[in-house]
Amino acid sequence: SCPALTATMRSLTLLACLFLACFASAALAQPTPVVIWHGMGDSCCNPFSMGRIVDLIQQNINGVYVRSLEIGSDWIQDIWNSWFMNVNDQVAYVCKVLKSDPALRGGFHAVGFSQGGQFLRAYVERCNDPPVRNLITLGGQHQGVFGLPNCPGPNVTLCEAARELLDYGAYIPWIQSFQVQAEYWHDPLNEALYLAGNIFLPDINNALPNKNATYRRNVMGLKNFVMVKFLQDMVVQPRDSEWFEFYEPGQDVVIQPLRSSKLYTEDWLGLKVLDQTGRLHFLSTPGNHLQFSDKWFVSTIIQGWLKN
Repeated sequence: SCPALTATMRSLTLLACLFLACFASAALAQPTPVVIWHGMGDSCCNPFSMGRIVDLIQQNINGVYVRSLEIGSDWIQDIWNSWFMNVNDQVAYVCKVLKSDPALRGGFHAVGFSQGGQFLRAYVERCNDPPVRNLITLGGQHQGVFGLPNCPGPNVTLCEAARELLDYGAYIPWIQSFQVQAEYWHDPLNEALYLAGNIFLPDINNALPNKNATYRRNVMGLKNFVMVKFLQDMVVQPRDSEWFEFYEPGQDVVIQPLRSSKLYTEDWLGLKVLDQTGRLHFLSTPGNHLQFSDKWFVSTIIQGWLKN
């Protein structure tokens, strides 16, 4: 036998094994999947809105899996449900859908547009199985709205129907049971009525007397929570809700900064912890509600938060 040759063969074999292991690991590594949830009056697959977003993500992250949520059996039902399906039922539906998707098993990044932002946050708090890594909300009404000045979406009839119901009485139980925007209607002039009558937003904001520790723990488990505010937003009233801020109780003029609110100081949702550990991010961009360029979305959202 030749000891030198044997040692050389062993070294080559070891190097080959290391190379194959590295190659296999690289081949198995996949980009983090992305789930998106549209806003009111929109659908999962509109080529000019969510379809465009899916294309942008896939064009800029090679091989990424993107799921655009459809609430219902087709795009028509999806649009209808964005106005007239109980939000708690929508969130429960999404929890089942995402858990049954094998492509999401290891977790995903979540991007919510307008009301889809707070709905995805509700998913994080109530389910988070599979878990969300980065939660990005664009124009999300985290503290609700007090006014619906300019309904988005192409269907004027549905918009007016929603507005009439809100004017009739947002906290009337039968309206709360199905009218989506009523379920994040936040009346600062009557905080007690809001807390007692709203069946969705006070719960996911942990604003009720009995705090839900699971909600707080799940939010604190996020790698990052990114909130985007549109500086000339004429749809969300007040637009500060997009940064989790709202009117001082008892009036509808002065905005209370998030860091001055009990939500933050008493840390009902873990936002203070996220903030102090550098994981709560306040972004802004010029423009009206959800008005942004492809270039901005790619450089700020995709490159900043989805490519990891």
